[in-house]
Amino acid sequence: MKNYIELTSKQVRLQEGPQAIEKLLLECYLHPGTSTKELARKLLLPVPVTAAIKKELIKLGALRQDRGVSCTADGTAFLEKKRGFDGLDIGLYRKLMNAEMDWREELADILAQLHPLLEGRPQVDVQIDQSKCTPETSLKRAILCLREHALVGGRILCVGDDDLVSVSLGLLLKRLFPQQWENKASITVVDIDERFLRYIAELATREGLPITCTRADLRQPLSPKQIGTFDCFFTDPPYTLPGMSLFVSRGISVLQKKKGLPIYLSFAHKSPEFMLDMQREFIRMGLVVTEVIPHFNEYEGAEMIGNRGQMIVLKTTEQTLPRIKGSFDEALYTGEVKRTLRTYRCRGCEGSIQVGFQQDFPTIERLKMNGCPLCQHDTFDLVKKRSV
Repeated sequence: MKNYIELTSKQVRLQEGPQAIEKLLLECYLHPGTSTKELARKLLLPVPVTAAIKKELIKLGALRQDRGVSCTADGTAFLEKKRGFDGLDIGLYRKLMNAEMDWREELADILAQLHPLLEGRPQVDVQIDQSKCTPETSLKRAILCLREHALVGGRILCVGDDDLVSVSLGLLLKRLFPQQWENKASITVVDIDERFLRYIAELATREGLPITCTRADLRQPLSPKQIGTFDCFFTDPPYTLPGMSLFVSRGISVLQKKKGLPIYLSFAHKSPEFMLDMQREFIRMGLVVTEVIPHFNEYEGAEMIGNRGQMIVLKTTEQTLPRIKGSFDEALYTGEVKRTLRTYRCRGCEGSIQVGFQQDFPTIERLKMNGCPLCQHDTFDLVKKRSV
């Protein structure tokens, strides 16, 4: 069977990459009879460029022009057999692709399933900047992947996954393909925390989700076997500039060498100066920002960032390269980059305990878990805080 996307890409060399061709073909599959102007509007392409793609796909036999543009039998077979759209619940897919639609109502069953799964996650380790997003946020990230045409047939990487985005992606696939979902995408999780890897692997086995878990310390490069493997990746890195650069670099290192591949970066809202430095890092890595969605992410108990974070959607270009390629041995996590020393007073015995950099208790969470070393009480008041 012809690969209509590759053949068209050779004839119509788009700056947007072959993903734009696939999106056009898919629009004609989902909405037969669409006009050329409507296709151009949906794809954010000039009408002449859209017309050139359409003309080439018609010549190859994938599309036909008859009261709008529609897929031929060959074009439909290509999308269903080669791109994994056979068995799709088209009605649900169309609804979820509509940004104005209330997806919470449509996917209430998945949300109900996610709540106990996310509640059962291991306790976060704040020393490595873990935090827990809400079930709604986890599923919202999966829907964003779907709307970017990166879910169905995609090879998806989660660079760290204490938010269980991999599970949300898998459950969404099951809902979209009620008969057979196993081969509709492949999802890989790399994380340093074996507790989360075990938990995700157990859920994947129980629910029959296409998830593979691999332990990786991102201070070291990812396995050479993974290079050129993935079509997109999610990451919610430490909210430091080195943390963002490292996690994004590791993801880039194993992406396919194609332009237009999406990267879903969750990050705290930061000052203009910090965001300027961040965007400089994007430019150095050859990435372009295509969308910034404020308050997209909601977290449980993350008062330091106001319980909210932004979603930054990046796309690869022909110049995309990882900023960090070899081993990384610099300060990475918030506690390393911004070193503080806090003094707490125990409410039980009123003794003073120091928490933070190079102390027996690096975090207040660890102190509460262990209790006061003098009386075992677990409630404390912050008395003093200073940088070191």
